[in-house]
Amino acid sequence: MPKYQFLIEVTPQYLAEQSSPEQGLYVFSYTISITNTGEVPAQLISRSWNVNDANGHTERVKGLGVVGQQPLLKPGQTFEYTSGTRLRTPTGTMHGSFFCVAEDGEKFDTDVPMFVLDALSPSGGARTLH
Repeated sequence: MPKYQFLIEVTPQYLAEQSSPEQGLYVFSYTISITNTGEVPAQLISRSWNVNDANGHTERVKGLGVVGQQPLLKPGQTFEYTSGTRLRTPTGTMHGSFFCVAEDGEKFDTDVPMFVLDALSPSGGARTLH
C-alpha cells in the first residue's frame, strides 16, 4: 500500500429542475467520495478543476478546501461532499486534482479522474472515464 494515497469516486447528476436548456444553461451536481487508502493521516488543502463543455470552452477553478472544509482523513477514513457546476452545453467533462499534506509534512497531489456531465443520459452522466 502506498504511504500517501487518496481514492476518489465521483457520481455526477443532471439537475433538470435548475436548468434552462432554451437559455443554454445546464446545471449538474457531483458527489465526491475521498478515501484515505494510504498509511498516513493526510489533509486535503486545495482543489483544482477543469470544467469542459462540448464547445471546447474550459473553465479552470482553483480554491482552498472543498465546500468550505479542509478534511483531515486518517487511513481508511472517507469524506464525502456534493457540489455543482453549470455548462452552456448539455454535455461536458470535469477533471482535476486535490493538493494534500500528510501529517508527517509530505505534500502530494491526488488526481480526480475525468468524469462525464451528460444531460441527455438517463443516469445524468454517472460514469467516470479512465
